[in-house]
Amino acid sequence: MSITRLPISRRAFGLGAAALALTPVAFAQAQDWRARFPELVYAVVPAENAAGVTERFGPWVAYLSSQLGVRVTLRIASDYAAVIEGMRSGHIHIGDFGPSSYVRAHAVTNGGVEAFASLRQADGSTGYYSVAYARANDRGARLEDFQGRNLCLVDVNSTSGFNVPHFAMHRANIAPDRFFANVQTTGSHENSIIALQRGTCDIAFNWWNSETDSNLMRMGRRGMVNPADFKIVFRSERIPGSPIAFLTSLPPEARALIRQAFFEAPTRNRAAFDRLSDGQSPGFAPATHADYQVIIDLQTFVDRLRRERAQRAS
Repeated sequence: MSITRLPISRRAFGLGAAALALTPVAFAQAQDWRARFPELVYAVVPAENAAGVTERFGPWVAYLSSQLGVRVTLRIASDYAAVIEGMRSGHIHIGDFGPSSYVRAHAVTNGGVEAFASLRQADGSTGYYSVAYARANDRGARLEDFQGRNLCLVDVNSTSGFNVPHFAMHRANIAPDRFFANVQTTGSHENSIIALQRGTCDIAFNWWNSETDSNLMRMGRRGMVNPADFKIVFRSERIPGSPIAFLTSLPPEARALIRQAFFEAPTRNRAAFDRLSDGQSPGFAPATHADYQVIIDLQTFVDRLRRERAQRAS
């Protein structure tokens, strides 16, 4: 796991406009949490290469530092499990999750991790989709056409890259370990597209928001691939939006300021917010744990399915 420490502006050590309006008691409480938490760690799992993540999140964590009055450090995790473990141990305070990895984090911490925000889509809605890509010139047009070929998934804790695909394939009576010649996890959404491009796999699952906003389109804008070289052969029903979550052990004053910084970002620092969202979002929507009940049910199903397959294999 690599850590990128970002420079903090002088504003990081000020109180910010919100603090100026505090009562003397609230002011003392706010200062108390900063003394206890002089640094907050913000963790993300890359859907792109590390340089791309730093470019996207660098201005964002600098903005958070200026609003919270403490250093915010970006941690680029190797996978979702690293973020889950970091939050369980208390070494990570704020995390970007997929729905499934959030549900897992909430479970292993006994509710010690709480969702509070989700990025809105361009039309103001929340949520996204799991899609399966194939090469544009491939003869296959749907999942069922890829029997005996190679499948790429993303990460066992990825919603769009692992859990939703397994649920969709189960509904289509496809047992991946028997239907495909080879099934592999690539570790990231970006890696799956590259594997598909190179011919390592013939079908690859990924996240997709819209025709103009997806991992594939982001890679295309950076010149890594030509989106026209790929086609969608499967798209899921809408998935609840990917949550941002923080530790419930953070003081209430800190959590309130974190929420405020996220929800006011489009007006307080539009440039940093647009860099984070590729200019594809109007802002954040509130999120709660109850929003992810469907993912809890999905996670339970996928875990049971994996246990049954492991038992059959043994």
